Amino acid sequence: MASDKGKTIAVAESCTGGMVAAGITSVPGCSSVFLGGVVSYSNALKELLLGVSRQTLATHGAVSPQTVMEMVIGLHKMTNADVTAAISGIAGPSGGTDEKPVGLVYIAIRGCRGVDRVYEFRFAGDRQQIRLQSTSEALRLMLQTLGEYCT
Repeated sequence: MASDKGKTIAVAESCTGGMVAAGITSVPGCSSVFLGGVVSYSNALKELLLGVSRQTLATHGAVSPQTVMEMVIGLHKMTNADVTAAISGIAGPSGGTDEKPVGLVYIAIRGCRGVDRVYEFRFAGDRQQIRLQSTSEALRLMLQTLGEYCT
């Protein structure tokens, strides 16, 4: 769909560890639309590569709507892609709390014409199942954004 519209895409990933980029690059011809991805698992790389503020990370944590929004905006500044996506979450099996349980995932999308959205998901299953569901949703949201806002 992106190639049909002459649009470009890029991703910033944390909990999925590159699975979204791998999903995109499994499609023949993706090089005409996929600019690349950043796997920023640590807070230090979220700051250094994507421009997430230290204050945001200290106040809200790596798994928060605020952090993924800053990730997606930083990725857009870095790549100037038409559609950018950022994802952060708790895949488990440890790391969850009552406030932020295992399976909590945030995905931010920045689309054509500056449309920014953050989506919250609560996935069930083991670590791999949560990562797969997260990847599928990120890809779906990117396609949806291309269809709705990049005409």
